[in-house]
Amino acid sequence: MPLTSLPEPDLLLPNSGEPALRWGLLGPGWIAGEFVAAAHAHTAQRFTAVASRSAERAAAFAARHGIEHALDDYEALVSHPDVDVVYIATPQSQHLELGLLAIAAGKHVLVEKPIALTAGEAQQLVDAASAAGVFAMEALWSRYLPQTSVVRKLLADGALGDVHTVHADHGQAIPADPQHRLYRPELGGGALLDLGIYPVQFDSMVLGAPTSVLAAGGLTETGVDAFSTLVLGHGVGKQSTVTTSMLTNTPTRASISGSDARIEFDSFLYTPSSFRVLANDPNAPDQGVDLQYTDETGLRLFQALSWEATALARYVGEGRTESPLHTLAETVSILDTIDQAKAQIEAHASVLA
Repeated sequence: MPLTSLPEPDLLLPNSGEPALRWGLLGPGWIAGEFVAAAHAHTAQRFTAVASRSAERAAAFAARHGIEHALDDYEALVSHPDVDVVYIATPQSQHLELGLLAIAAGKHVLVEKPIALTAGEAQQLVDAASAAGVFAMEALWSRYLPQTSVVRKLLADGALGDVHTVHADHGQAIPADPQHRLYRPELGGGALLDLGIYPVQFDSMVLGAPTSVLAAGGLTETGVDAFSTLVLGHGVGKQSTVTTSMLTNTPTRASISGSDARIEFDSFLYTPSSFRVLANDPNAPDQGVDLQYTDETGLRLFQALSWEATALARYVGEGRTESPLHTLAETVSILDTIDQAKAQIEAHASVLA
């Protein structure tokens, strides 16, 4: 039966019964500033403390965002009585150490993506959170956008038929500076962990963990992956391609193709965006039913980080220990896919001159 309308998005609206948690921040960098601003403007959540190894940096961030406590000690923040949940936005090389620190203090944790450098490290965090009985989540904000809820409903309803393939891409031109964090292996640099995680998670959301991973790409002079193409097998008749690059800006789009219809995303797939649903019509392949989804919430770009803040508070209020939209098992699985791809690229890729 032809699809004639799109399902309504699920909106994680603030003040809908979720607790107003008190948040502490480790690592007052750029993305942390965007997240705090979005949370304060569009949710019931409030940051009460921020910590940096630089007292001046913590104080400046606190003053800019109206945060009461500015600390220069991470342990002081995770043990602070005015903090319920710790948001970790330091370089990813510190995510395991600081995640374990917060969990040991009995605090819920939201860890910026990637949650850790490897699947093995991620599993350590998962095991620690489980043992402590605290909530843990990777800050993969795309999973909580209204558009993503519409895609999930279309897939659950079988609107595309049997899904055969996903194409997903993310590329940004990162300055070729050996001191930039993405060029530094000791900070967990490379395109896949920072940029490629978005298209890899998109494929995982649609088709699950791949049964095979084939990767090709290139390395920077500093030894991190600069670009890659991943071919992900998902069983008979199902295969996806994922591309990423930090050498150039790419379309950063995605598509999901099924036996009855396909979804085509506009740029950027991981932010508030729009997409079309086109029916497969063998008699008129270019004239299929064309339904358009556009985000009408008014939250643009990083304002939409607020959706995941409200989601976390709701899940904590419900007594959950993980996100139902991005489970900890899937979090580990996505990093396992990236681990396999990185190993192949590092073993066979050429180094860029």
